[in-house]
Amino acid sequence: MAKFIPLSTPVFDKDEKENILDAINAGKLATSGKFIEGFEEAIQQRYHGMHTAVLNSGTAAIHLALKLLGVDKGDEVMCQSLTFCATANPITYLGALPVFVDSEVGTWNICPETLSNAIQDRVSKGKKPKAIISVDLFGMPAKYDALYQISKTYDIPLIEDAAEAMGSSIEGKLCGTFGEFGIFSFNGNKIITTGGGGALLSSNQERIEKAKYLSVQARENYKYYVHKEVGFNYCMNNMSAAIGLAQIAKLDHKIERRRSVYQNYVEFLKNFDGITFLDEPTGFYSNRWLSSILIDKTKTGFTNEDLRISLLNQNIESRYLWKPLHTQPSFKDCLYYGNRVSEDLFDKGLCLPSSEDLTLSDQERIVKVVSDLLNK
Repeated sequence: MAKFIPLSTPVFDKDEKENILDAINAGKLATSGKFIEGFEEAIQQRYHGMHTAVLNSGTAAIHLALKLLGVDKGDEVMCQSLTFCATANPITYLGALPVFVDSEVGTWNICPETLSNAIQDRVSKGKKPKAIISVDLFGMPAKYDALYQISKTYDIPLIEDAAEAMGSSIEGKLCGTFGEFGIFSFNGNKIITTGGGGALLSSNQERIEKAKYLSVQARENYKYYVHKEVGFNYCMNNMSAAIGLAQIAKLDHKIERRRSVYQNYVEFLKNFDGITFLDEPTGFYSNRWLSSILIDKTKTGFTNEDLRISLLNQNIESRYLWKPLHTQPSFKDCLYYGNRVSEDLFDKGLCLPSSEDLTLSDQERIVKVVSDLLNK
């Protein structure tokens, strides 16, 4: 059988290995060590002084952001529906209720108009939302000019889930800096990885210091264990941070490679009627973490599932877009505002292999599967 082509896989070299050995030799494997501080400083430097706490997941970062904003039992949080469940799950950890909002076609992210209408409706019912969570899907920034105005108009803080968008930007302003909090994920398939990990960013230093305190079980600096409040085991370990510090130094190269992979797909598939891509709006810059296509069955004669199976038969991994959360059984009782845009995207979309080390011959092999299906 032909070699396996994964959807998205990390790439390591000697720098990661040297850092890991350094951490091992220093006996610093857990939640203390120079790489934790070094990784936080590297993110802060790249993100124009945004204060940073590195954590053990992006999910933990969202949970802490919501907690620091005072989200509590019975509160409502507006949340993009077309996203992974980790965006919304932390809302429920606090006993709060997600209210899901549909996407718009320009970025596939939360629709500002629908969001504004939804907030007005909730306010009219005496349920002003406590926060808004937007997502930068597959590396594409959401429409933050409009979202920022909505946040200001209704005095509702915005959390930017930029888990998939490290290095993406709008007019040079980096994703992760548009809200009161920014979130990154360093999971194994992200554009940079620590194996598993995340980060919480804010311009408010006091809030980030509080997040760091909560992430180590709210342990007080005392001669024995004293805890004045309930904390969490959310701190990133030094081994993961050692990998992250090496990875972030190569972020620009990794983005360049992912964008090149995307552009190759566009070139290969541009004459295939019924297959379209998510273009960058003017001023938007996507890291192209995953290259995704929409398939119009009426023109191609096949569906996203037909292509997924055909690729799998050739030992090639692909993946559906995120299944909208308002359609998930775990959120069946939650409110939803929208016009089925996210459902239509899910029905038509497929993520293609996008690893930075994907070769041109690999992509030609992938495109041949598409071509063979069209020729049927």
